[in-house]
Amino acid sequence: MKEKLPHEGHRERLKNRFLSSGLDNFEAHNILELLLFYSIPRQDTNEIAHALIERFGSLKGVLDADFSELVKVKGIKENSATLIKLIPQLARAYMTDEEVDESLIFDHADKIGEYFVKRFIGETNEVVYLMLLDNKWKLIKCEKIFEGSVNSSLIDMRKIAEVVFLNKASSLILAHNHPNGIPVPSEEDLGTTGLFASIFPSMGVHFLEHFVVAGKQYTPIVHETKLFPKDGPKLRYY
Repeated sequence: MKEKLPHEGHRERLKNRFLSSGLDNFEAHNILELLLFYSIPRQDTNEIAHALIERFGSLKGVLDADFSELVKVKGIKENSATLIKLIPQLARAYMTDEEVDESLIFDHADKIGEYFVKRFIGETNEVVYLMLLDNKWKLIKCEKIFEGSVNSSLIDMRKIAEVVFLNKASSLILAHNHPNGIPVPSEEDLGTTGLFASIFPSMGVHFLEHFVVAGKQYTPIVHETKLFPKDGPKLRYY
């Protein structure tokens, strides 16, 4: 006779509840409990889920926690910590895995800001993205170019220029995040923005904007500080 797994009935009920109704009515610890079924097969994960919430304060706190901190929680081994860290990255990949919509024109600041909000889902470190547009405001590519503070002395301007010209971009937009912060530009952010605003227009490439993103909020630095290039197209803001 096949041995029945401990808590098997509870696991099945929770899985079926998810499959029939989704996560809308799940509490945070239930979501973690369900997730941990797939890395902890023969143990009650309810207690571990509660311990995670207690340690990190919320579901978001758990998902954003460092790997090294997760494995300090009783019951969380490397496999479970890896699974937890996978979820925000998977969410970002899902949100940004989209074919380029030929009808989508990135001519409005809100369109671009919302696009970047998706790009920074699950990022717990400060990273910098470069968006390239053609002369019809359509996306050519958007790629991560740097990880760390947006300090103009650390960003390889030659490399960025090579990417811009290799892709025959007409315009470029910069964006970086403030993890666990607010979308208010620092002095370094302003310095980097000013550098881009002075260099690329002289090369015949329009520098349109530099967004700072924090959670679901974003600030267009060029617009807010009036550091507009002297010529070239302007994004619509309102």
